[in-house]
Amino acid sequence: MTFTTWQARIVAGILRDASRAEILPRFRSLATTTVRQKTSHLDLVTDADVAAEARIAEALAEAFPGGIVVGEEAASRDPAVLEGLASADLAFVVDPVDGTKNFTCGLPLFGVMVAVLRRGAVVAGVIHDPIVDDCAIGLAGEGAWIERFDGRRTELRVATPRPLAEMLGIVSWLFMAEPLRSTVTANLSRVAGAVDYRTAAHEYRLVAGGHYDFLMFGKLAPWDHLAGCLIHREAGGYSACLDGKPYGIASRAQGLLCAPDEASWTLLRGALIGNTK
Repeated sequence: MTFTTWQARIVAGILRDASRAEILPRFRSLATTTVRQKTSHLDLVTDADVAAEARIAEALAEAFPGGIVVGEEAASRDPAVLEGLASADLAFVVDPVDGTKNFTCGLPLFGVMVAVLRRGAVVAGVIHDPIVDDCAIGLAGEGAWIERFDGRRTELRVATPRPLAEMLGIVSWLFMAEPLRSTVTANLSRVAGAVDYRTAAHEYRLVAGGHYDFLMFGKLAPWDHLAGCLIHREAGGYSACLDGKPYGIASRAQGLLCAPDEASWTLLRGALIGNTK
C-alpha cells in the first residue's frame, strides 16, 4: 500500500500548524530555562521541540488512526519506542525541530521532518521550512518536489555528476567518531569545498535541489535521515552508509554518504575515507 500525494499534504499541513502554534511563537523568545542539554551542550532540546512533537503526534494519530508515531524526544526518553517501527503497517518518525542549535541561536535555519514507513520501508518524507512556509515532499517511486501552500510546485533534482575536484558538499563532521572525523577533515581539500549548516532538514533540501553535490553525516538517528534520504533518492540521488549498505531504520554504521549517483558515491568515499570496508 502506497502513501498518496493527498496524504502527504495532510502531513505537511500538520507540520505547518505545529510550526505556527508551537515553534515560531518561541523563535527568538526562548528563556534560558526553556533550553536544556540532552547528551551534551551540542545536543539541545527546548520547550518548542517538546510542544511541537506532542502537537504533531496528536494530529497524526487523529488523521491516520492506527498509525504509530515516534518522535525524537519520546525516543530520547525511551529508546524502546523504536522497536515497533519495522513491523508497523503505518508509522511516522518525527523530528519536531531539526537544527535546534540554530533555533536557540536565533538563526532562521531549522525545519520539521516526518518520515512515513510501512513495514519498515520509508514510503514518504516531508520536510517543512517554518520560515519560508513550504515543504519538500518525496513519495517512493513518484519523485520529490518543493510545494508551497498556495499550490505552487517545483520539482527537485540532484546535481549533474562532476569531477571530484569540482564537487561542493555538506559535511556534518561535528558528530563523527574518531578516527573517521580526523580522516574526513584531513581529506576535504580533495573536493571543491564543504560546509555544515547544522540542520539535516535544509541540507537534504539543498542537495536534493542540486545546489550541492553531496552530503556526509556521522550521526545516523532515524528522525534526522529517513525523510531526507527518501527525498534525495526520489530526486535522482544515490545514498548508502559508509560500509556500502543501504540506510534504514536498523542502520548502525558510522556514517552516511549521499551523492548524485553511485559512481560519484564511490569516488567520494574513496577520496574522503579510502576504499577499504
